[in-house]
Amino acid sequence: MSRELDEGLERAERTRPIPQSVQARMRFLLKGAKGSTKRLAADLGVSQRTVQRWLKDQGTPKPTAAKAIETKVRATWQPRVKQRVRKAAETNGFMLHISGTFGYTAAGGSTDDPRPRVITQKMPGDVARRLYEARDAGATQAQQERILAEALREHYFQDRGHRARGLDVELNDIAWMDVEL
Repeated sequence: MSRELDEGLERAERTRPIPQSVQARMRFLLKGAKGSTKRLAADLGVSQRTVQRWLKDQGTPKPTAAKAIETKVRATWQPRVKQRVRKAAETNGFMLHISGTFGYTAAGGSTDDPRPRVITQKMPGDVARRLYEARDAGATQAQQERILAEALREHYFQDRGHRARGLDVELNDIAWMDVEL
């Protein structure tokens, strides 16, 4: 499952980059655990001594622990900035820049072969709201991409009902995507 959509939203929600080194991530998580290596160890499912070693940059986490650390850092990084960005996106909309392969189902006499496209489109706040609600509810990447494809169909391909009636759009692949708020 690709993460382009989630990563695009996360990039838009940050003012500072997420720490990349294990030691920096552990220091950040330790603040959230109120300085308790024991509490942090319990949250990550490792021993307190292991957490202490990672804080001293003595060893690297196994893949499962590294994933747990990354997930926890991403979930707790800049919460007030995330709230402010979300409110702005839901109120004012956002600019979507996307390169992907789109499939079509259209009226007879037209081709429905998937085609690569690079699209820049202003998306309204209701699309942002639907995407955030889906993400909050634990929607899969495919479900979120379907929301995005429906929004692009309505706002880009059909120009809000002014053209291409009956066109159905499917987002087959995202090469890259960026969200600008």
